[in-house]
Amino acid sequence: MISLNLVLFISSLMFFIGVAGVLIRRNLLIILMSIELMLNAANLNLIAFARQSGTVDGQAFALLVMGFAAAEVAVGLALAVALYRRKDTVQADDINLLNG
Repeated sequence: MISLNLVLFISSLMFFIGVAGVLIRRNLLIILMSIELMLNAANLNLIAFARQSGTVDGQAFALLVMGFAAAEVAVGLALAVALYRRKDTVQADDINLLNG
């Protein structure tokens, strides 16, 4: 039996690795993967608290978050491909399309 504290520790570790990836890395694909890691950490929390309380509400919310994550990946990768075709780079510092 895995304790709730261990699951919360692992989830917080995953979330902070994702935050560090978003803040430190400049590659758009790495930033998208870091956001996915943060969403997975939130899902782990939802599932752990649902198991602790004995209800399925957290599992239902986790499925909803997974659907949003799939939509985010589809839109994010489409934007990354469009930016690569236009600018030949996926570095976040080199993207200045809205600067007149």
